[in-house]
Parts: sequence; structure tokens; C-alpha cells
Amino acid sequence: MRTPRFAVFAFCAYLVAAAFGEAAYRSARARDETPEYNVVRQELRYLPPLSRAADRDGRVRFFLLGTDNLGRDVALRLVQGARIAVQTGVVSALLAVPFGTLLGLLAGYFGGRTDAAVSWLCATVAAIPAPLLVLAVSLVAGKGLFGVYLGIGITTWVGVCRTVRGETARHRNRAYVLAAEALGCPPWRILLRHVLPNVSHLVVIAFSLRFPAAIGTEVFMSFLGLGAQNEPSWGVMIGNARVRLWQGMWWEGAFTTLAVFGLVLSANRLGDWLRDRLDPAAA
Repeated sequence: MRTPRFAVFAFCAYLVAAAFGEAAYRSARARDETPEYNVVRQELRYLPPLSRAADRDGRVRFFLLGTDNLGRDVALRLVQGARIAVQTGVVSALLAVPFGTLLGLLAGYFGGRTDAAVSWLCATVAAIPAPLLVLAVSLVAGKGLFGVYLGIGITTWVGVCRTVRGETARHRNRAYVLAAEALGCPPWRILLRHVLPNVSHLVVIAFSLRFPAAIGTEVFMSFLGLGAQNEPSWGVMIGNARVRLWQGMWWEGAFTTLAVFGLVLSANRLGDWLRDRLDPAAA
């Protein structure tokens, strides 16, 4: 399968934007001042894309994607939204994938009561509607990104666990595992040194697929007001823009939706490519 060059280029562009946004965010915090993307300029409200106008200090500013209802630059806020989206995808996947991988390895290798306990836990978590569970965890953990990270991590490890469990069970009676047991290797060493490298392709695939799913969930949570606080998450921007669409202020909602679509599409495309390259069953 050919490398999806456009998806790679688009995904790298998002990563660069996220890194630039992180640098701007950290710099503003270090100086203890309001970041440029959050500065309110009432005299510059509702400017359309490709606008040029002077602020109250007489400084002429150019707005590539226009301004919102508070005169804030939509382009700068989109960059910060990319920062939050990438952080959510990475942190949530780092919470869900290792936990699901660990439980899958234990269940597939030991079987018996361990397998029954892990299977029961998977069935219990999977029986709870994911959006409701994320909402509940976010409310308990408090408003903010930490609750979203934790909620997404808790709800998305089940698929990883089941996949790794099945693959580990297939390798349980392979010759290399039986030979390691005959030589007296402890179970933890067999799992980490022998079994895990043979199921690592599933871990990489799971991470690539959980990344865009976590971004979509974060946008939904922020849209409901349970995600990022006082930061321009894409969900917050869509929620703010929807009430002004009927007034003809289309650009904030349109460009934010396109940004979400582009990142999720490119990440999913890369995930499909990794699955086809790394999964022997798909070859």
C-alpha cells in the first residue's frame, strides 16, 4: 500500500501548529500576561476573513480567518485548538493503550481466573455507554482537560485489551514461549521480552486509531462545556460560533469544523496505513 503522502503532510502540519501553539501558550504563562489569542478587542468584532483593521492603539492588524464576537483572531485560536487536540489524542492514548495492553497480556498468558476477571471487567466497562462514562468521569474529576483525558482513557482501553488478549493467547503455546518456560524464565520476563515484541504491532495500530477517536470525544466534551476552560478548544469555538450562524457570521464555525475534519481524517488515514503495513493478517 502506498504511503498516504497528503495525510502525512497534513498531519505534520497539525503537529507543527500544535508545537507553535504550545510555545505561545508557555511564553504567555511565563510572562504572566494574557495570550494574544485571548485578547479581547471589541472594536474588531466580526471581521470577515482576509480583513485588515486598526485596533484602539492605532496598530493595523491583518486577520487571515477573521475575528470572533470578542475581536479575537480566529486563526490564532485555531492553532491553540490544534495544541489541545494533539495533547488530548496523545495523553488519552498513552493512558488507554498501556493499560489495555497490560491486562490483555496477563489475560492471554495466564488464562483461567485471570482471564475470567479481565473479561468480566471488559464486559462491564463496554456495557456502559461511552459518552455517559466520559461525562461521569469528567464531572467527578472536575471541569478541565484532566477529566477529559481520564474519561477517554477509561473508556477506550477495552478494545486494546481484547485484541492483545487474543493475540497473546495465540502465542501462549508457541515454541519460543514453551522453550523460555523450560529454561526457567519468570512469567514477567517471558511477557516483556518474548510475547510483547510479537504483539507490538497491535499496540502501534491501537495507538494510531485511538488518537483521532480521542480528539473527536474532546471536541464533543468541550462543546458541552466540560472540556477546556478559558482556552480555545475546537469544541468551545464551535459552541460559540453556532449561535451566530443565523447572523451570517459563518467563518469561525466553518474553519473550526474544517480543522477538526482535516486532523481526524489525516490521523485515520495514517492509522489505516499503519494497520495494513504492520498487521500480518491484513497483508
